[in-house]
Amino acid sequence: MSDDLLTSFEGTLLLLVIALVAHEPFRWLGLYLGHGLDAQSEIFAWVRAVSTALVAGLVTRLVMFPVGALSEVQLMIRFIAFAAGIAIYLGTQRHLGAGVFGSATILLIMQLIMQ
Repeated sequence: MSDDLLTSFEGTLLLLVIALVAHEPFRWLGLYLGHGLDAQSEIFAWVRAVSTALVAGLVTRLVMFPVGALSEVQLMIRFIAFAAGIAIYLGTQRHLGAGVFGSATILLIMQLIMQ
């Protein structure tokens, strides 16, 4: 593929179509197969626990061992933004979007101030 395709509207549209074709059938299949399952069963509790542990591990890795542009942000700023994100999440009755947005905003503002 050429660089022009990767930066063009057609390239973006192609990637979007590929992503939809790859993911949507499995989402619909999951909806169909999981229609009668009990969301409070032990297997779902286990799946929630495993997925929570995976997300916690990934977030810890991002804070402690970042790559790319985040690696240029001081460790203390990353910790403060992380803690603030958790506080915002808990303060907004566990609204995930508020916690993520708040943490990202604090990270950005603190990085701009420190420059």
